[in-house]
Amino acid sequence: MARIFITGSTDGLGLATARTLLNYGHEVLLHARSRARAAAVDDLAPQAAGVVVGDLSSAAETRALAEQVNAHGRMDAIIHNAGVFLSPGRVATPEGHSRTLAVNVLAPYLLTARIERPGRLIYVSSGMHHAASGSLQDIDWTERRWNASAAYSESKLHVTALSASIARRWPTVLSNAVDPGWVPTKMGGPGAPDDLAMGHDTQSWLAVSNDPAALVSGNYWYHRRPRKPAPEVTDAAFQDRLTDKLAELTGIALF
Repeated sequence: MARIFITGSTDGLGLATARTLLNYGHEVLLHARSRARAAAVDDLAPQAAGVVVGDLSSAAETRALAEQVNAHGRMDAIIHNAGVFLSPGRVATPEGHSRTLAVNVLAPYLLTARIERPGRLIYVSSGMHHAASGSLQDIDWTERRWNASAAYSESKLHVTALSASIARRWPTVLSNAVDPGWVPTKMGGPGAPDDLAMGHDTQSWLAVSNDPAALVSGNYWYHRRPRKPAPEVTDAAFQDRLTDKLAELTGIALF
């Protein structure tokens, strides 16, 4: 059985993924943004490997979260599921970053750098990354007028390219990105047209399956099928510029 850490696992896709993996007998380490949010998984806690707590919009709490995960021992897989969607304005984190960038990109980057390296990494992306600008000039939205949809799309382009960069630079790790579709979660809304069950199926499969089709790296997936991502994702020069920028913003070099 595998040991899996899932960020943002108190509701939505993260919780559905956790329940599925627990039902199959795997060890799952859950994550909540706060102690209050951890109460949402009280029913799962007895079956789980534990619950770690940390607000991913805070770099300090994200670093502390990585230490909590490491205290549980090496994970076989990590699913970077947590994310924030549309914000009416640029909400600043304690470090002054855009909350969208911090939660959707900087936190997965920091956790990847600080948590003991697993065998598999899965980053939850979005089809909206295709609409993103490929410019890295102002990824923190300090100069541009705020556009919530554009900021979200860019964050998903960046985390998808991060996944591909890790696949290229860490050959012993299976690193993939997943588009779960537009599913009816709290984030997606009740009118979302995609299937919630299929929305978390690919993450679960990539995390634990020994199916040869799942034992690959560097892909962008939708419902267990590889899809073509935006061209920047597979551009090594873009990947390197991105990881250099993330190292600058976090003070931690991944490579």
